[in-house]
Amino acid sequence: MIVDIVALQSFYETPLGAVARFYVGRALDGFLDDARGQRVACLGYGSPYLESARACAERVLALMPARQGVARWPGEGANAAALADPLMLPLPDGAVDRVLLVHLLETTEDPEELLYEIWRTLAPGGRLKIVVPNRRGIWSRTDTTPFGQGRPYSRSQLKDLLRRTMFTPEKWSETLYMPPLESRAMLATAGMWEKFGTRLSLPFPGVHVVEATKQMHRPLEVRQTRRALRFAPVLAPSGAPVPTPRAAVRESLPAGKG
Repeated sequence: MIVDIVALQSFYETPLGAVARFYVGRALDGFLDDARGQRVACLGYGSPYLESARACAERVLALMPARQGVARWPGEGANAAALADPLMLPLPDGAVDRVLLVHLLETTEDPEELLYEIWRTLAPGGRLKIVVPNRRGIWSRTDTTPFGQGRPYSRSQLKDLLRRTMFTPEKWSETLYMPPLESRAMLATAGMWEKFGTRLSLPFPGVHVVEATKQMHRPLEVRQTRRALRFAPVLAPSGAPVPTPRAAVRESLPAGKG
C-alpha cells in the first residue's frame, strides 16, 4: 500500500519526522551533495532530502507515484515534481546519473520491474541509493510512520534483489536506532541511540541505506538445446502418401541392399 502524499507531508512536519529527516539525510551525505553537474532523479517521496542535490546538480527531478499523489517541489522557483508510473518512467534510456529511492520499494507491487526500469534510465556507471525499512527494526513494526508500511527488507533480501536486477551493492549503512515514539525524552536522546547503535552495530536499526552501481553487462540465460530427432519428418505434397521412417531409410539404400 502506497502512503498518501498528505500522510507523508504530515509525518515530516512532526518532531519525530524532523528527527528521521535529519538522520536519514545524514546517511545520504556524499551521494547527493557531491552530484555536481550531474542529473539526479528521486522516485517515491524524497523531497525532504533533495535540497543538497539541488544546490550542486545540473538537474533534479522528483517523480512521485500516481497512487501516492504529488506535491510541488521545490517551494520556490520552477516546479520539478511530477506524477509518474514507476514502472514506465517518462525518461529516455540513460537519462540520469543518480537515482534516490525513498518510500517506494517497500510499497511497490513489483520490486524487480521497478529496479529494471531504474536500470534502464541510469547512464553507464550510474548510481542508485535506496532507503528501505529494516525487517528486524522497530520502525517497520509500527504503522504510525511511513517506514511502517509495505514490505520491509533484510540486508540479504535487499542484496539478492539488487543482484537479480543487474546492480552491484557497494555501500551499506543503517540509521534510526531510536524507537519511533513522539515523547520528548525519546526525541532528546535520539543522538545517544544513534551513537551507540552505530558503534555497537546493533541489529535493529529502522532503515537500511544502500548504494549500488549499474552493471553494464546483462547476464544471458543458458537454455538447454533440444536433441535432434533420429528420423526427420518427411514432407510430401498434399494427397501424396507419406513414407514411414523405415520406408524412407529403405529407399535411401543402393539397389540390392534392402
